Amino acid sequence: MTVPALTAETRWRCTLCGNLTRFDVTRTAKVVEYLHFDLAGDSKVEETEVLAETVESVRCRWCNAVDQVELVDRPGAEAEAADQA
Repeated sequence: MTVPALTAETRWRCTLCGNLTRFDVTRTAKVVEYLHFDLAGDSKVEETEVLAETVESVRCRWCNAVDQVELVDRPGAEAEAADQA
């Protein structure tokens, strides 16, 4: 099953239980990271550029349904879009 992509105006919703807030997402990403190493050799990621990303599956944390998500409008998304126009 293809996992629908999120946008600024949409969010996921589990079609089985209605969950809107808790999901386990399996994804593959190709990224370029800028690593900063201190003198002790410890590193910290300071910048990340995502070159490609694929969401492989989404599992609902409430009912454990796998890939049972749909896209729904975010609350206030229409008002924000109108304000920006």
